[in-house]
Amino acid sequence: MRERWFGATGRRVPEIAVEGEIDLDDALVLDEVVVQELQTAHEVGRPIVVRAASPEEVKAALAHPEVAVALVPPDRRDLLELDLRELTYGP
Repeated sequence: MRERWFGATGRRVPEIAVEGEIDLDDALVLDEVVVQELQTAHEVGRPIVVRAASPEEVKAALAHPEVAVALVPPDRRDLLELDLRELTYGP
């Protein structure tokens, strides 16, 4: 399982997690990537989480280094097993 820094909290978290199964503290939770909001939150060290319900959405969210977690719905646990390297670069 790959991990990322959870903002400036000093905590590491899985880069893909199921909504409701991870403590989000005061993270900024977005339904889609909004670059200006990412930059603003990142500047102050606030963790950023983006909801994603498809492989493409997970890839798009995690393409931004500011994003700590791609948060997937409970009925899409299959997304926890994504091979992001393959999704990005091919087989």
